[in-house]
Amino acid sequence: MKIWVNGGLRDADTALVSVLDHGLTVGDGIFETVKATGGRTFALTRHLDRLARSARGLGLPDPDRDEVRRACAAVVEANPMELGRLRITYTGGLSPLGSDRGAAGPTLVVALGEVKRRPDTTAAVTVEWTRNERGALAGLKTTSYAENVVALARAHEQGATEALFANTTGALCEGTGSNVFVVVDGELHTPPLSSGCLAGITRALAVEWTGARESELPLDVLERADEIFLTSTLRDVQAVHRIDGRQLADAPGPVTAKAMRIWEERAAERLDP
Repeated sequence: MKIWVNGGLRDADTALVSVLDHGLTVGDGIFETVKATGGRTFALTRHLDRLARSARGLGLPDPDRDEVRRACAAVVEANPMELGRLRITYTGGLSPLGSDRGAAGPTLVVALGEVKRRPDTTAAVTVEWTRNERGALAGLKTTSYAENVVALARAHEQGATEALFANTTGALCEGTGSNVFVVVDGELHTPPLSSGCLAGITRALAVEWTGARESELPLDVLERADEIFLTSTLRDVQAVHRIDGRQLADAPGPVTAKAMRIWEERAAERLDP
């Protein structure tokens, strides 16, 4: 496996960053996950736009987009596979121990791992922990993911692949690595960005392509929604057939099935929508 580290490709066993990198010591970093299919990336421009927004939110210098594009192209070419998770990681770089950021400049790592196509349906659970919609990291895709690790482990204990959070006001927010959509009385809804959820790339395209409404929703909407689905870079549009102990036997329902068809058709039209 070849991995891009700070300006060039390296073999996996020599693709190293310092143990004093701020992304490791204090989680001072951001990342993007890009779908790579047959050597082609999907929606890369949108991902790079969000990478830059996240960098500004953390006070990191804007990534060099040309370098990131070169890195992505080099990694994808060097690691041929049918379906891959292309991970762009950008951190505060070599820094002293503690929260102060050093002057050495950012670290850029781009790696690719092979994945399998997701099933059409999955199970999800809700967790008692909340997202802070007013926090400094709200809406940023940062490497501070320990909260998601804990919640996802809870989901796996219950035979699910995703955990869903409310925010501090009790409104439905997002999953550990996905956005959530619900169908209520035949209408498709998803939480607004003001809920504290990540501005998902797949979420944005799904809203645009399906006409879903951005609506503030209580967490208990999951107990009565006719249909539920998740969106993310690698899930695309994935129906939920069980939420906590509730079965949605006909998943994917008609609205979700239509959204899945629309996604497949529109995503096939353009690699960089």
